Amino acid sequence: MQLLHLVADFQTHGHTMARLDPLGLDVPDDIDLSLYHFTEADLDRKFFLGFSTTPGLLSDYYSPVVTLREILRKLRQCYCGGAGYEYMHIPDRDKRQWLRDRIEIGKPRDDDGKNRRLIVLESLIRATLFENFLAARCPSSKRYGIDGGEALIPGVEALFDRAAELGVENVVIGTSHRGRLNLMANVLGRPVSQIISELTVGPRPVQVADGEGRIFTGSGELYLQQGVSCDRPAQGGKNVHLSLVAHPCHLEAVDPVVMGKTRAKQFFSGDAGRTRTMGVLVHGDGAFTGQGVVYETLNLSALKNYTTGGTVHIVLNNRVAATAGRSAGRSSRHCTDVARALGAPVFHVNGDDVEAVVRVCRLAAEWRQTFHSDVVVDLVCYRRFGHNELDDPTLTLPEMYQVIKNHPSSLNLYEQKLLGTGEVSNEDVQKIHDKVNIFLDEEFEKSKDFVLSKRDWLSASWTGFKPPEQISRVFDTGVKQDRLKLVGRAITRLPVNFKPHRAVEKLLKQRVAMIETGEKIDWAFAEALAFATLVEEGNHVRLSGQDVERGNFNQRHAILHDQETGARYCPFDHVVMNQNEGLFKVSNSLLSEYAVLGFEMGYCMENPNSLVLWEAQFGDFANCAQVIFDQFLSCAEARWLRQTGLVVLLPHGYDGQGPDHSGAHLERFLQMCDDNPFVIPEMEPTLNRQIQECNWQVVNVTTPANYFHVLRRQIHREFRKPLIVMAPKNLLWHKDCKSNIAEFDEVEGHTGSDSQGTRFKRLIEDCNNHNSTEESVHRLILCSGKVYCELDDERKNSGRTDVAICRVEQLCPFPYDLVQRELKRYPNAEIVWCQEEPMNMGAFSYVSPRLRTTMRALGRGSFEDIKYVGRAPSASAATGFPSVHAQEQSELLKKALEPEPIKNW
Repeated sequence: MQLLHLVADFQTHGHTMARLDPLGLDVPDDIDLSLYHFTEADLDRKFFLGFSTTPGLLSDYYSPVVTLREILRKLRQCYCGGAGYEYMHIPDRDKRQWLRDRIEIGKPRDDDGKNRRLIVLESLIRATLFENFLAARCPSSKRYGIDGGEALIPGVEALFDRAAELGVENVVIGTSHRGRLNLMANVLGRPVSQIISELTVGPRPVQVADGEGRIFTGSGELYLQQGVSCDRPAQGGKNVHLSLVAHPCHLEAVDPVVMGKTRAKQFFSGDAGRTRTMGVLVHGDGAFTGQGVVYETLNLSALKNYTTGGTVHIVLNNRVAATAGRSAGRSSRHCTDVARALGAPVFHVNGDDVEAVVRVCRLAAEWRQTFHSDVVVDLVCYRRFGHNELDDPTLTLPEMYQVIKNHPSSLNLYEQKLLGTGEVSNEDVQKIHDKVNIFLDEEFEKSKDFVLSKRDWLSASWTGFKPPEQISRVFDTGVKQDRLKLVGRAITRLPVNFKPHRAVEKLLKQRVAMIETGEKIDWAFAEALAFATLVEEGNHVRLSGQDVERGNFNQRHAILHDQETGARYCPFDHVVMNQNEGLFKVSNSLLSEYAVLGFEMGYCMENPNSLVLWEAQFGDFANCAQVIFDQFLSCAEARWLRQTGLVVLLPHGYDGQGPDHSGAHLERFLQMCDDNPFVIPEMEPTLNRQIQECNWQVVNVTTPANYFHVLRRQIHREFRKPLIVMAPKNLLWHKDCKSNIAEFDEVEGHTGSDSQGTRFKRLIEDCNNHNSTEESVHRLILCSGKVYCELDDERKNSGRTDVAICRVEQLCPFPYDLVQRELKRYPNAEIVWCQEEPMNMGAFSYVSPRLRTTMRALGRGSFEDIKYVGRAPSASAATGFPSVHAQEQSELLKKALEPEPIKNW
């Protein structure tokens, strides 16, 4: 029994005794035989274990009777060498046994052989000489080299080769700055000449067909932040497509983006088993423990609507985060301990034991393809230079860097090992060195004349979609009434014997009445019709976020639950006969904003023929995902040269629920808009130039029909642009927030139609007919969002017929042409901007300079002539006292409609 405890402890804690530190600074634990009541005298004592008890451990022996000395030797060989394994925390016994067999049997047979070792050697030489070359030729550049962790390159190559052997065809990769250039050059096929050019000269403009110099290098990103893709021949004759996702300097922000892109690739390629597309993330040790998005991303791994069938995580563990040592960066023994919570196996490996690195990377590929779950490789190495090559690490880590200074490289150690065994000669090694050096010298010469090609930035699935310099036409988004009724009936029909909740049954009956009469269509049903018509057209629709299946305000009910059996039913899966599985996907997410929005960002990047939406529980919580908004979504096209049509739904509106449940901080999204407030752009109504030249769209919609059109507009255009929607809360049920079916129709001539047919309305004019009294209108109130309904009610109550109220439905890009039209219509009107947010929030700071520009173009007034009505500036977004809210709201409505001229401030 004590012997079995000894074996079990090696299996559980052997990683603490493994020789993982290439510098020898960490002294591994050792086993204390006395804890098992053994002494030195017992070492040659024979024990009977039985083949069935420890089959892997005894695989080298012909007899189940083995001495304690041999058992200890075998255990140390398996668990305490250059690799240590954490897997006994995995709940599934079969998974533990699968790993135990592969660990204790020893090296896989195909890891042996001179040819494989030569492949590993050449890979290590390429990795090392590449860093040496850049250090010599670009000495003043920050390359964030992989010096000290060069084994990563043969490791990932082995991972990709083994994955390809097991059926993987596509790999989506995310990594931060450390070693990224080396990965690009030696694994991902980026021309070394391009890398050298970017290090020495920087990004260059590209000449396009029209002869104008166009920049296709984004915003001049650091050369090591860009993405790249290639088809890589794998060992064994198969090819694997590799895609490295562009990333910002915000460490680990790319993690969920990679997962989303991987999931989308699986969907669009029909990879239902998730065996042909794999995600790989390369982390730093400090960020893996320090960034919360890592845990959020790990938590996505086993969720039905987010899983990618397992991600391979490689932690480049150099035990230093910039200047701080590991004691300042984590509270646990290993930097990978966070992964244990998800039941992922962790393979720790010494970065100087290159063959062990290759072995565990191959094992990681086998685990992923067998169990379709996450696995972690902890590559313990060191950083030979500072955080960047111009930094002096001895200022803060003198002892460590004294050891590093005298420590031979991984390449030197491996060459000496192979020379010692006679598997290679000095001549063999020198030939490889010469070949690599000649190649690098040739690439350096090419770099002097390197010219970037536009096609480097395009992917096949986006062919035909227009960049900003190719102007797109405006398309209609209306749908014929007979089609609307067909899909409306389909999404309100229940299976036979399905027993919905009474409230849901009542709601469905109301929706049936809406579609049959064509009257009083509410917000949620308008959204449902938009989704259903897009699905009918063959487009993929995906909506995710917290509680989105039901809707946080009990409005959506995209998934219905049988009250007797608990069965789930999604009406959107049955819009048309023989509908493709997964064409519509709605998914409640985990309680995360950062990772989930990042996931959807990656998802929508893969294929433009999909409407991908993320909805916040309340718009106030969107700031938890601010990194994704700042670093990916707002600048996707300008910075990363990638269009995206992601829709973000942010419930917004003041109703007395306090500073955390009132607003989405509309002002922040408007502040990030890149349109010029002092220049009125070309406003040709049949073209999309203004939207194409803007980084994203921000809307605050007030009618169900307009919401229907703005969603369909995302698909029915020749380009893609992010859409930020200030979604309603109490307007979901408001008596006046209803639309008739004619407003969804594509037939011309009905109320709300323009000459091109039904489309999204960027501005909605006043609902009252002032045609004969326009000159007698003394006040024009411009507003956006639900405050319009309250203003209209107040106007009715006060009997003011000399006040016109217009709704700016699209705030960005600003509808200059339509605002000009309204200003001309009411030449004697006082101009008022009304909002319910505080002055320093909401749309006022965005609208006021643009409104001033519009007025100046008409020769009408100045900034002082724009009157503000809204809450006073405030540090807190809203009050949580219902009585105070009611008083504030009443005061601003009365001020907006008061008969006397409004005084500013």
